Amino acid sequence: MCHNIIDGRYFTDCGHFVPMSTGCKDCLQPNCLFSFRHVHPTGCKSQSCVRLMALPVKNPIRIIETICNDCKKVEKKWSAA
Repeated sequence: MCHNIIDGRYFTDCGHFVPMSTGCKDCLQPNCLFSFRHVHPTGCKSQSCVRLMALPVKNPIRIIETICNDCKKVEKKWSAA
C-alpha cells in the first residue's frame, strides 16, 4: 500500500515529533487507488482495489536533544505559576 513519509524534527527529551514536510511513497501496485500504476479510471468502484493508505512513516531528519517548543512553553507556564 502507498503511504506518506513525514520528514521532521525529533526531540529526544520529550519524545515529540514536529513535522516539516510530507511526501508520498508509491507502492506501484495496480490495485492501489493511490498508486501511479492504478489500472482503473478515476472514480474506480472495484471491490478488489485497495482504498486506504498505510499508516504514515515518520522520518526524523533532525534529532534534537532537548524538549520541543510546546513543552518549553508548558514548562515555563508551570514554573511561573
